[in-house]
Amino acid sequence: MEQVFFYLGYPFVQFFRMLERFGAFILFQIKILPLFFKPPYRVKETLQQMDIIGVGSLFVISLTAIFTGLVEAIQLYHGFHKFGAEEFMGYTIFVSISKELGPVFGALMLVSRAVSAMTAELGTMRVTEQIDAIDTLAVDSKKYLIVPRVIAATLSTPILVIVFVFLGNIAAYLISVYALGVNPNSYKNTITTYLEFSDIGTGIIKAFVFGYLISIIGTYIGYFTRGGARGVGLSTTKSVVYAAMTVFVANYFLSTLFLYLDW
Repeated sequence: MEQVFFYLGYPFVQFFRMLERFGAFILFQIKILPLFFKPPYRVKETLQQMDIIGVGSLFVISLTAIFTGLVEAIQLYHGFHKFGAEEFMGYTIFVSISKELGPVFGALMLVSRAVSAMTAELGTMRVTEQIDAIDTLAVDSKKYLIVPRVIAATLSTPILVIVFVFLGNIAAYLISVYALGVNPNSYKNTITTYLEFSDIGTGIIKAFVFGYLISIIGTYIGYFTRGGARGVGLSTTKSVVYAAMTVFVANYFLSTLFLYLDW
């Protein structure tokens, strides 16, 4: 009988534990938000993190963008060719990459390339008591370690997404025109005719939100790592999974919001 009650109650226990962890995360957000506006401003550390996160992820983002554009053009061509509507490929590809694929894929590449490294680095500092040493020197470890990383990721993500959108569309145009035989003038005319500012602005806004969310999740999990080397590994895995899931969930809500705002 005790085992029956245990198995029946286990999902509820896990649910309440999840709520407890989410509540702790929200309280952490409330504590850390004022630090973004409180001096001293760690400009040097922020620029260093932008170099690590932004410049360091440029190759991965570029490669992903190019092959995403190539695949997008090939797949859409097969569908549009059946209806003789190849001239609309340009606008369709541009919007899909700018609004959805660019922000989402760019954020996911940052999760695997940069956020995982943030978590591992902070986790290692925690288990080796380096963070405790910083606190004993009367330096706010959250201000010193977390804030520069979050700001750097939030600012770098939109720039990387713009690069993603540019390279993805260039790759799609080249393969559409020179390999698939799409008329180049028709391809470009649909973009210039139907393109609106919101088609570009939506992706940039999403990039800002994704950059903040994935970096704050990665730094939070890394900052509170426990359990030695094994704990660092578990924290890194959690960071990647939670950040990636958050990107998809946030993308849905942002897309719905922009739909209601007629963006």
